[in-house]
Amino acid sequence: MTDTAGNTRAKGRESPMCARYTLTDTGELLLRQFRLAELPPDYRPRYNIAPTQAVTVVLNSRGRRAAQFRWGLIPAWAKDPSIGRKLINARAETVAVKPSFRQSLRRRRCLIPADGFYEWQEVDGRKRPLRIVPTTEQLLAFAGLWDCWRSPDGEEIYTCVIITTDANAALRPIHDRMPAILFPQDYDLWLDTDVQDPEAVLPLLRPCPDDALTAYPVSTLVNSPRYDSPACIEPVEA
Repeated sequence: MTDTAGNTRAKGRESPMCARYTLTDTGELLLRQFRLAELPPDYRPRYNIAPTQAVTVVLNSRGRRAAQFRWGLIPAWAKDPSIGRKLINARAETVAVKPSFRQSLRRRRCLIPADGFYEWQEVDGRKRPLRIVPTTEQLLAFAGLWDCWRSPDGEEIYTCVIITTDANAALRPIHDRMPAILFPQDYDLWLDTDVQDPEAVLPLLRPCPDDALTAYPVSTLVNSPRYDSPACIEPVEA
């Protein structure tokens, strides 16, 4: 069996979700919706964001701020940073107990803005890429966690992970998982560093309403993270 990027995966193991997404906003909506004073200096629209790349996160550090963290969580206690290549998603059902995530859930929560994400649906024995986007003009906010890993020579590497939950009824024919998407009214609670009881935030990690997202087919260009251009999000005939 293959994962969403076309790689072989072990039998019985779920395919990664979310494993690729977009944030094509020029920055204006991002600033307004997340109440940010400024964006990271290297921010730019992205059309095919992949694991291990730098991604935009929103966190609470004496007020909301945006930063660029590497996608793929490296826990502070990890001896080998390559573990981050495997920890791109965290399951909502177990995030409070898994050693890689439980401390970050208590103390290091973040939002990961997006305006769509990709999933690959099997049709007639072939994988067809779909882009899944909101039905409103708002950006999506994936529930995320972050951590800081220090190398033996003292370098600090900031990394993050996207939390997933069960797919809603609309997306279930495409995949059995989806990113945990937070509503604007939930941002303050999720980012509040004084809230460290997992039971206070776990109820936020639920499937979004069935009518919140829609999907359309896109080019197989997105199969490779080497392509990051507007062509990746252009609709194609099914």
